[in-house]
Amino acid sequence: MRETVETVSAHRSADTRLKPGANETGFSICIKLKCARATPRSNPSRQRRRGWCVGLLVLVLWLPVAVHAERYLTSDEAKKLCFPQADRFEERVHSFTVKQKKDIEKQAGSPVRQRGQRYWIALEGTNVLGVLVADHVLGKHEIIDYAVAIAPDGRVLQVEILEFRESHGYEIRGVKWREQFKNKTTKDKLRLNGDIYNISGATISCRSVSEGIKRVLATCELVLRPAPGTDRVPDKSGSTRN
Repeated sequence: MRETVETVSAHRSADTRLKPGANETGFSICIKLKCARATPRSNPSRQRRRGWCVGLLVLVLWLPVAVHAERYLTSDEAKKLCFPQADRFEERVHSFTVKQKKDIEKQAGSPVRQRGQRYWIALEGTNVLGVLVADHVLGKHEIIDYAVAIAPDGRVLQVEILEFRESHGYEIRGVKWREQFKNKTTKDKLRLNGDIYNISGATISCRSVSEGIKRVLATCELVLRPAPGTDRVPDKSGSTRN
């Protein structure tokens, strides 16, 4: 008899623990119990590791662009570097006509994608020292900004890389590679692996800048260059004045 009473008490105790509240049913309690078992416990350490991994991935994807996008010179710095004896510079922006673009493309052997050309005339008093042409070309993926200083007789005086954004090919900024353009004119081929040597690992940058300089020389000869040996300066319309 005593065992029967203990058994009944045990069952009643169990019923009391599982007894639903006023607004609950046995089915809702069953769902709660299952959800409690299915929901994993949060692991702060694991969440922190995931956060570090995501942050590291973003950093790795961003670094190649951030590290290699470097501005070496501004246009003002390039002007003073290429023409240190100049006492003033006159800025011009020439808009190409359809005929001028065709003439430049024919002489340079490469397309003219710009609508015009920005350049500065370097002057010492009334003497024209030359022009500095600001230009850009497409490397493998990014734009390369550079400037070419050209004498009144059409010779290249100096080439400067203004800004380089690629992750490879920055070796073109080296003095040795840029020096080979000095005294080049439109009569030179400016052909990579010909009169212009290539840099291993920077082939696309070398080719793009070489073709760009050849186009700039053609543009200067056909459109921009002041008359050599005179003090005439092109005005904003492209004509000359004394």
